[in-house]
Amino acid sequence: MADDPGKSPAVQSMRKQQAQQRRRARKGELEAGLEDTFPASDPVSVTHTAIPAGRTDVESAERVSAAPDPYAGGNDRSDAHDKQEIVRNNVRALRRDAVKVKDSLSGAAADSVDVVRARTRGVLEDIENTIRERPITAMAVVAAVAFVFGATR
Repeated sequence: MADDPGKSPAVQSMRKQQAQQRRRARKGELEAGLEDTFPASDPVSVTHTAIPAGRTDVESAERVSAAPDPYAGGNDRSDAHDKQEIVRNNVRALRRDAVKVKDSLSGAAADSVDVVRARTRGVLEDIENTIRERPITAMAVVAAVAFVFGATR
């Protein structure tokens, strides 16, 4: 062994590890400092978008402008009747949309169940084929699983 204890491999390894830990700690402090000051580091700026704020779909814009305003003022009884009719029509439309959504979700769920069943059948067939090809290996796997299950209970 060397005369100087500072030159031994253990001491050198320890110093190297301590230096790495100090570098990691400094890097962590830097990251934490950046995260803490991040919102303040962005300068305030005003932006203007080139996209128009109005409707870009001409048909939608015409349909909206042609529709009567349901919030238009007036205390006339006919106005109240018109508003009630608009509300009824909106409720009917919402019910129709809800039925469409329900039907579409039901169809998607049924399709998903069919896919899961098909995949499960495929996996079960693969397992059966593997058991037929390698019965001893299958028995060893079952015994190992049973042992682990029994040991954890």
